[in-house]
Amino acid sequence: MHQKARYYIEKLELKRHPEGGYYREIYRAGEMFFTETIPARKLNRKNISTSIYFLLNGRDKSFFHRLKSDEIWHFYDGCDVKLYLIDEKGSLSNVLLGKTSERFQLIIPKNTWFAAELTEKSSFALVGCTVAPGFDFNDFELANREELLKHFSEHRNIINRFTKS
Repeated sequence: MHQKARYYIEKLELKRHPEGGYYREIYRAGEMFFTETIPARKLNRKNISTSIYFLLNGRDKSFFHRLKSDEIWHFYDGCDVKLYLIDEKGSLSNVLLGKTSERFQLIIPKNTWFAAELTEKSSFALVGCTVAPGFDFNDFELANREELLKHFSEHRNIINRFTKS
């Protein structure tokens, strides 16, 4: 494990994330609102916004997943992160986030499948992720390889790399 990654994991009290990498929630707005457009299981109540630290180390991957809210990634430290996005129409794009690319924020629209990896496998990256309306695990969907391939077979190679068999 990269020495600075270990430092951040301990200092920020990060834990393993189901999609890959490490995380810790640092903010959950106390303000709530009701919505019919984003079905939540708790009386359709949503926090206005949430924020986490997220860290990838070495060969860690963030597997394809999607949210029912927009998510903004903020780069803090380490090497560039390469994000792969499949939009609702099936278009695949990739974006570099970090020092080298000089792109420090990326907005990922709701319902977009996305995955991430480091550009340097001997390094790490620390980012922040802000979700609005706020993150709820009920709105988090980890991709099923077979289902994703049914819809986006033209992206077979990247889907196979960033989904669990």
